Amino acid sequence: MAHRSFTSQALALIVISIAINMIGGQLISMLKLPIFLDSIGTIISAVLLGPLVGMLTGLLTNLLWGLLTDPIAAAFAPVAMVIGLAAGWLARAGWFRTLPKVVMSGVLITIAVTLVAVPLRTALFGGVTGSGADLFVGWMHAMGQNLVESVAFAVFGANLLDKVLTVVIVWLLLRRLPQRTARHFPAMAAVR
Repeated sequence: MAHRSFTSQALALIVISIAINMIGGQLISMLKLPIFLDSIGTIISAVLLGPLVGMLTGLLTNLLWGLLTDPIAAAFAPVAMVIGLAAGWLARAGWFRTLPKVVMSGVLITIAVTLVAVPLRTALFGGVTGSGADLFVGWMHAMGQNLVESVAFAVFGANLLDKVLTVVIVWLLLRRLPQRTARHFPAMAAVR
C-alpha cells in the first residue's frame, strides 16, 4: 500500500495540503488567535492517503514554513507529524465516519499533540512561541503553576479547540467531495 501512496495524484494532494496548512496557519498567526488551523491539509492527506502520507505532509509543511516565514514552525515538525500519524490511524480505524467519533478523534489527536508539544515548547522556547496561547501560559504561570504545567494547560486547551474544529472542518469537506473525486481515494470509505 505504501508504494501506491506516492502516485502523482498523491504528490499533488500533498502539495495542495501544504498550501492549505500554510494559508490557514498564517491567517490565524496574523490575527494572534489562541488556535492554529494549520493542520487542515495534514489531516486531509492523512484521512485520504494514510498515516505515513499525513506525517510527510505535516513534516514538509513545517519545514517549508520554517524556511519561508517562521523558524519556530520548523521546531514543531514532530508535532505536525504526530497529527498526521494520529489522524491517519484514526481514519483507518473508522473514527471519521460519524460526528461524535470525529469529535473524539480531535480529542485523541490533542492528547497526542500535547505529549509531543509540551516538552518542545518548554525546552526550546521557555513556554513562549509568539502564538496566541502565550497569554494563557503567562497567566497560568503568574497564578502559581510551574512552567511545564502552564504550558501543558495552554497547549491542551488551545489544541483541544483547534483540533476538534479542524477535524470537523475536514470531515465536512471530505463528505462533500464529489463522487467522481472520492472514488480516486479508497480511504474515503472511512469518512462516508
